[in-house]
Amino acid sequence: MADEDDGIDEDAEEGEEGLEGDELTEGLEKKRFSGKKIVIAAVAAVVILGGAGIAFMMSGSDADHDIEGEGEGEHINQTVVFYDLPEMLVNMNTGTRQASYLKIQVALELSDPLVLEQLDQLSPRIIDIFQVYLRELRLEDLDGSAGMFRLKEELLKRANASVAPIHINDILFREMIVQ
Repeated sequence: MADEDDGIDEDAEEGEEGLEGDELTEGLEKKRFSGKKIVIAAVAAVVILGGAGIAFMMSGSDADHDIEGEGEGEHINQTVVFYDLPEMLVNMNTGTRQASYLKIQVALELSDPLVLEQLDQLSPRIIDIFQVYLRELRLEDLDGSAGMFRLKEELLKRANASVAPIHINDILFREMIVQ
């Protein structure tokens, strides 16, 4: 009988160990699965919150202006004045004997119409600064939209520096031909 009791105890112990092993395996699988669920839920939450944040920023920008007391009427009444510079033709720096020319005509965007007379007096300075800069450009500098954007930013920076108290909002290309 002692042998039978020992056999039963061993079988019982093996059964318990077998159950414990199965329970451990199931527990690990559940933890792995619940970890996946947590990661998926976290990613979904980040995507949803990011989308909501972007939507809020886009719609909130108009709300911010209204809170500050700026109504839609002020945006419509904002004056924009354009000052046309004369057409410029410059030969570009190619590094070879073959000449390349840039023909460009730009307009300056201003928000104050009262500075047009001052800009008439300062336009030779702007033209000079533009021509000096444009002569040093290479054809590669004007490649693609990125090249056009860099050119616009450089001309704007130089124009604002040359007419310091006057602020130029933007440079607009009316015509640009590279030959």
